Amino acid sequence: QVQLVESGGGLVQPGGSLRLSCAASRTIFRFNTMGWHRQPPGRQRELVAAITSAGSTNYADSVKGRFTISRDNAKNIIFLEMNSLKPEDTAVYYCNTRSAAFPWGQGTQVTVSS
Repeated sequence: QVQLVESGGGLVQPGGSLRLSCAASRTIFRFNTMGWHRQPPGRQRELVAAITSAGSTNYADSVKGRFTISRDNAKNIIFLEMNSLKPEDTAVYYCNTRSAAFPWGQGTQVTVSS
């Protein structure tokens, strides 16, 4: 079964932190470069971070130095540690492969506001 389930979002003040999790079915997770994507209000979805099966990472310039992506290959889970959050990070966050090859999950809402 192909499945992506995101969790961990919420309301946080500017400068705060959140940790997102995504449980993926093994079909999706195994051997794939996984990514966190986000869709801000009224804008297109964008890739913000990606991690290969070997653990190499890359980030969008807008989040570099603030976000950290990681994965647990034994449990088919990827994480996104988000620090120094800004209002412009407000979005629905989704996980998928880097190329978004599978149906999207429900996402998790992150709202950064005072």
